[in-house]
Amino acid sequence: MPVQPLFDISGIDKSAVACTPDDVGRVNPQAGHMRHLDHVIWLDDNLITILGVKFVRHDEFWVPGHIPGRPLFPGVLMIEAAAQTSSYLQRVKYKNPGFLGFTRCEDTSFRGQVVPGDTLLLLAKEISSSARRFVCLAQGIVNDRIVFETKITGMTI
Repeated sequence: MPVQPLFDISGIDKSAVACTPDDVGRVNPQAGHMRHLDHVIWLDDNLITILGVKFVRHDEFWVPGHIPGRPLFPGVLMIEAAAQTSSYLQRVKYKNPGFLGFTRCEDTSFRGQVVPGDTLLLLAKEISSSARRFVCLAQGIVNDRIVFETKITGMTI
């Protein structure tokens, strides 16, 4: 059975920038090689769902070694991108609740490859949240195909 996106993104302008890279940098602490949320395309008014983007570049640190001659964006970094997207949503909703630690990922499936040059759309949808803890479902989409999905849990540390 085909997997469906967490929410309908067909009416969202994928070229939009709701939160710039600078906005992301002011909210999320990851920087340099470890920033995997480039900008936010869209957030819903209730701060329950978010659409972010990761531009998978040819000059990223993992390209020469994963896998030589056929670079594949590592699954663990896909999950990190989902966690950063989910954390951004949480931090905006609760006005920067402090440092958020990634505590769990569950029910993770990889359904396709992501390679340099791809634009990875990052969808996250809150399942539950408080100022201290959150749980989100997350997915990655490349060229209209879901390439991974996971359930992210994080908490204020």
